Amino acid sequence: MSIIEFKDVSHQDILHHVSGTFREGRITTFVGPSGAGKTTCLKHINGLLSPDTGTILFKGEDIAEMDILELRKKIGMAFQSAPMIQGTVYDNLNLPKAIFDETLDRDRAVELLHRVDLSEALLDQPVKSLSGGERSRVAIARTLVNKPDVLLLDEITASLDYRTVKEIERLIRKLQQSYGVTVIWITHDLDQARRVSDDMWFLKAGELLAFGDASFIDESDNPVIQRFVRGED
Repeated sequence: MSIIEFKDVSHQDILHHVSGTFREGRITTFVGPSGAGKTTCLKHINGLLSPDTGTILFKGEDIAEMDILELRKKIGMAFQSAPMIQGTVYDNLNLPKAIFDETLDRDRAVELLHRVDLSEALLDQPVKSLSGGERSRVAIARTLVNKPDVLLLDEITASLDYRTVKEIERLIRKLQQSYGVTVIWITHDLDQARRVSDDMWFLKAGELLAFGDASFIDESDNPVIQRFVRGED
């Protein structure tokens, strides 16, 4: 069952008539060369960008007609390098609540830290004292504050060492299974995409050339995809 659907979506000179679906409760990775339009697609899903033409549906409803703040409660997003606000770990976890003039219960904050395999002792630590891996985990925990249906991940492991990358991959899979959340993940690392994906979208120059079960990446007879897999593009 699809949770998100792109219907003939175009945006400036970046996306061209993109039509495809994301299946609920699965991890889908965006793959393809740099400049393919992956991040632009991701930003359309939670309303950071709007299509020039076409429609994006979330659970059958046109995103353009939804309340943007309510949409972002349901669709969380974590960016590359895990940007943080100044202050403590708690201040950062509380941010999604503060936007709605609400306050995150500290017990819930501790629960979220445990969910991402961090100690509650970090709750009142300044974020500037965290390692890169810890910051990434806090960023993921922050996306879970409003109990979203979808997690959008933009190159969240790009600057991390290999051991931490593998830990984050295991963490995302654990969260996906325990929460039943749908994960949509941009990665430039094809080996990572193979490890974590249930499904894939392959984009090139703003066009969606293939999507579906991740096995297509190594089975496709499309010469563009074959060149990408061989590292020639």
